[in-house]
Amino acid sequence: MTTITPTQESLSALTCDALILGVDAEGKVAAHPQLPADVQESLSETAASLEASGKLGNVTVLAGGATAARRVVLVGLGEATDGDLRFAAGSAARSCGKKPGTVVLGIPTGSDRAASAVAEGALLGSYVFTDYKSDAEGEDEEYFTDWLVAGASEAAVERAKVIAGAVAATRDLINTPPLDLYPGSFAEIAQGFGAQLGCDVQVWEPQQLADEGFGGLLAVGMGSSRLPRLVRVAWAPEGATQTVALVGKGITFDTGGISLKPPKGMETMKSDMSGSAAVLHTVLAAARANLPIAVTGWLCLAENMPSATAQRPSDVIRIYGGKTVEVLNTDAEGRLVLADGLVRAIEEKPDVVIDVATLTGAQGVALGKRTSGVMGSADLRAEIVAAADAVDEDMWPMPLRDYLLEMVESKVADLKNTGDSGGAAGMLSAGMFLKQFVGDATWVHLDIARPAFHEGGAYGYTVPGATGSAVRTLFEFLERRAG
Repeated sequence: MTTITPTQESLSALTCDALILGVDAEGKVAAHPQLPADVQESLSETAASLEASGKLGNVTVLAGGATAARRVVLVGLGEATDGDLRFAAGSAARSCGKKPGTVVLGIPTGSDRAASAVAEGALLGSYVFTDYKSDAEGEDEEYFTDWLVAGASEAAVERAKVIAGAVAATRDLINTPPLDLYPGSFAEIAQGFGAQLGCDVQVWEPQQLADEGFGGLLAVGMGSSRLPRLVRVAWAPEGATQTVALVGKGITFDTGGISLKPPKGMETMKSDMSGSAAVLHTVLAAARANLPIAVTGWLCLAENMPSATAQRPSDVIRIYGGKTVEVLNTDAEGRLVLADGLVRAIEEKPDVVIDVATLTGAQGVALGKRTSGVMGSADLRAEIVAAADAVDEDMWPMPLRDYLLEMVESKVADLKNTGDSGGAAGMLSAGMFLKQFVGDATWVHLDIARPAFHEGGAYGYTVPGATGSAVRTLFEFLERRAG
């Protein structure tokens, strides 16, 4: 069980398992209004003797000293921007162990926004996924984590709980093995969460998908015994004057289909539904925060498996709305399910539409493991990048030039699902493919292929496994749109 609350008490007097304090650029314990000056000076002397550093995320652990804490965790604050504070809090939280007990966050903040970032970083940095650990059964009853955020307002803490909760829930979905998370179970999870938070949830079962012509979802999912679903999750508060549509790629496991991936390439493919997970929990976060903006999430769910019923290279399929696509590579499946979802979402005439997908390996080649690509309508693209910058998610604007269309034009159908690029511009040709299904809508495509799942060691508030990429950016975007 985890709780997080603000506190206005003296930091030196709070009895706790760990007191987290900042270290400034000079290597001194950072001043905090709730930390007595003599205690700060004493801790700074100890920190200096241990060569504690103000380098961002650097952690030094001391005995409690002149405080009531069992131990003091000092963390470098870097330049102490909101992003640095979030990162530092995550680093410090990870050093408190898997069962941290009562932890006081005494990192200095100058605003509600900064206080929220600190709380958010601590919650995300301490995230663990133990659902499948046999020795973790019943642990929720055996221990608790109680976070106290010094100097924060109730509003700042509540905002952090909403955001960190949405990211953690997204991580949980992505980390769940595909044996248990498949299109049907994902749809049931969305229905359950939606009912709790007053969202309207509609599920298209396989027969309805066939009756209404969702050819992309059906083609990708027909190789699996666990058939595809389309899920619509809508938060529609009374009086909302804007509507945002979010469309998420939800391939619950991607073998590549008949165009089979090598075994190593499949090891992280439970994460190929990261876009739908992010979309679902962004909509739910908007509901939990009661944002005065209508948000509709579309989850395009399928399992891409090779079998006697799977789609084949050279098949021609008809996407919802009528466009035909020649399938040259069944491992370029995400764009097929997204095409269905985009056309259906745009039928409702939202003000803007944003799709989120682990779409191409080319994203990682172009931008690396931590930076997502942003393509589409220029003004909306700039809005998304600005929102990402505000919450320190790495996103970079990428161009969709007209000549790219030639790469996805087919001789036997309207389009083909892979580009003639010789391996170049794969992320952009995929974006151009999607652009053919949005018409005049104001639209942006986020390719989060590599940032969605972290295979290396922990850093800041990022832990190994699912990251929850794009959730914080999307929530920031919705907050700004809602005013």
